[in-house]
Amino acid sequence: QVQLVESGGGLVQAGGSLRLSCAASMRTFNYRAMGWFRQAPGKEREFVAQIGWSSTITYYADSVKGRFTISRDTAKNTVYLQMNNLKAEDTAVYYCAADTTSTGTSKLAQRSYEYWGQGTQVTVSS
Repeated sequence: QVQLVESGGGLVQAGGSLRLSCAASMRTFNYRAMGWFRQAPGKEREFVAQIGWSSTITYYADSVKGRFTISRDTAKNTVYLQMNNLKAEDTAVYYCAADTTSTGTSKLAQRSYEYWGQGTQVTVSS
């Protein structure tokens, strides 16, 4: 069973930065990709970013391109989301997700991720 534990959320002013971390319990070679998603109040959960565990190929939502950076540290079994120039509309619960069964390097749909963390709240004040 894979466990994902997010941390790093909090309250920040608009224009500020936060770095989210997601520590994964399973050995790295079992992961195909890791992703970040977010869900704002009253809205559906949406894709934020994805990184291939071996390929390091990344994908971003248009709304965060140029501001957010996803990365991973295989030695620490951890994926990060560096968030800069935060905006009020970035306020949401952020979830980490892991996929272990897909093939290829394409961007994955939410349903492709088998494991999810509990989420961490990010609040951006304007």
